[in-house]
Amino acid sequence: MRVSRPGGGMEKGRVETFADGVITIIIITIMVLKLKTPHAPTWEALRERWPVSVAYVLKFVYVGIYWNNHHHMFKAVDLVNGPVLWANLHLFFWLSLFPFTTAWLSETGFATLPNALYGIVLLTAAVAWPVLQAQLIRCSGSSGMLACTVGNNFKGRISIVVYAIGIGSAFIKPWLVARCTPRSPWAGSYLTIVSRRFT
Repeated sequence: MRVSRPGGGMEKGRVETFADGVITIIIITIMVLKLKTPHAPTWEALRERWPVSVAYVLKFVYVGIYWNNHHHMFKAVDLVNGPVLWANLHLFFWLSLFPFTTAWLSETGFATLPNALYGIVLLTAAVAWPVLQAQLIRCSGSSGMLACTVGNNFKGRISIVVYAIGIGSAFIKPWLVARCTPRSPWAGSYLTIVSRRFT
């Protein structure tokens, strides 16, 4: 049952709880389960697993940034509505694909198609973020704390361009996708814009 307010909004607590469950329990747990132990007690066997380990660390940081910013963004609003709930589900759909694309990427040695799909999922998640942001601003009002903090979101638009370049590079130099996505300074500054302003 949803708790409504006079203006038509709903309490945000269940959305925050849902976010914690999806990100920390489902997505991160699935990524951990993809980590396989070496078959031998040697450094050589451990080195053979390095692509999977590096992919896990990068994705853990990436998902953590999303979770942190999601937390701070929802702290800046009091209520949510139906469009916010759907925009939130849209974002989490793409985030839920992170374990699959990361595993495929690491297991195939950065092949072209896994690289391209990896970049596409990162791009669609990056696009879903401002959609959720816009719905929250529409729900809370253009004079609310979130709207005043976000501003024109120039860094967000730049990061989306970087993701698109990374996808194209998968068909030329596949390893460039990783360089143009989670480790990109533009991507990092975009994803941390909310947390930096609210902490």
